[in-house]
Amino acid sequence: MKIVCNRKVLLGEVDLVRSKSIANRLLIIQALADFSFGIKNNSNAEDTQTLTAILNSLREKSRDAEDYVLDVGPAGTCFRFLTAYLTIQKGTFVLTGSERMKQRPIGPLVDALRSIDADIHYLEKEGYPPLKIKGRELSSDAKIVIDASISSQFISALIMLAPCLNGGLSITLEGKISSRPYLEMTLTLMRKFGIDASFEDNEIRIQNGTYTGMDLEVEADWSGASYFYGLVALAAESNLLLKGLQLDSIQGDSKIADLFREIGVDSIQEDTGVRIRSKGYQPNGIWSINFSEIPDTAQTFAVVLALMGQEANFTGLESLRIKETDRIKALQVELAKINWGLESDDDIHFHLKPIGTGIKENPVIDTYEDHRMAMSFALLGLKMEIDIIEPDVVGKSFPDYWKILGQLGFSYQNE
Repeated sequence: MKIVCNRKVLLGEVDLVRSKSIANRLLIIQALADFSFGIKNNSNAEDTQTLTAILNSLREKSRDAEDYVLDVGPAGTCFRFLTAYLTIQKGTFVLTGSERMKQRPIGPLVDALRSIDADIHYLEKEGYPPLKIKGRELSSDAKIVIDASISSQFISALIMLAPCLNGGLSITLEGKISSRPYLEMTLTLMRKFGIDASFEDNEIRIQNGTYTGMDLEVEADWSGASYFYGLVALAAESNLLLKGLQLDSIQGDSKIADLFREIGVDSIQEDTGVRIRSKGYQPNGIWSINFSEIPDTAQTFAVVLALMGQEANFTGLESLRIKETDRIKALQVELAKINWGLESDDDIHFHLKPIGTGIKENPVIDTYEDHRMAMSFALLGLKMEIDIIEPDVVGKSFPDYWKILGQLGFSYQNE
């Protein structure tokens, strides 16, 4: 799909997608609760729709048959949350997904669940999907030790399950904690539904209990907001209202408001959302950003800073290797098309810097079946015409993304 924007100033309102991170957690809590509650303004992201459909099918169909197959496609959050959820459900399940999903490790979560007597078996490659899970009662007063550096979703899956275990669950986190704000988000939502949970140092303790509460609204998505912050940073004198967004948010990615302020974007809370407006910025020195708490915004910042001519040092990218694609490798390949590099000697410290002069005419951007590659590199359209391969991948988290860019003045043509 060819895309370009001829406007120098972006004005208007943006109906942001609702947070699939919040929505997916609420869906699991809803499924584990002994009562019915409503989820207001649920996300229309494909991942959330997939999880909704699977949980509905589990409620409606008999589970007496062996090997009840559940296919999550490319939805990684769904796979991880369901892996834990199914361990205490009546029946035997085969949990599978796309070919890329079968390349994403699940071993640390499976090991943790097996340590409290979960019945889980690998059907193909050891440590990877698909899985065969037979639901049963798990250990009481359980204790788990898990590597916290790989994926916070493994831990969120465990702690949402924990109140349903006799005696609750104690989790010791080993190593550097990846995406801690997502764990805090999970615990905050659980507390809203009456669960007693603590998180001190590297120990999480969840008491046995029953989810109780009331209808809850899903916040607008801060990860999705990052692309519009990027547009405003790059387009002089722009002014956008991001509807439904809250600066005081349980989402870790809300921290980008402070980072973007340093590159010329002001954020103002209004009754209906957050207004963002540009105030101009000149490249200055070398930036340093640690993405360990905001990994889903790394691609956005890489593209924005490159287009600004701002060199930067990046750390905290470890989890990007096991996302929808190897996002570090994908960034390196695609940034090279605009003569910027993301270089590293140790795979821990990365340097974003120019590696040539000028930009190839009409670069063709591969998306690697990764929604965030498509949405972040779409920002190049402010500076040049680009061609994005497989643009529909944005449906995973933000189905209306291209429609909204069109409303802001982008033109695009499907080939």
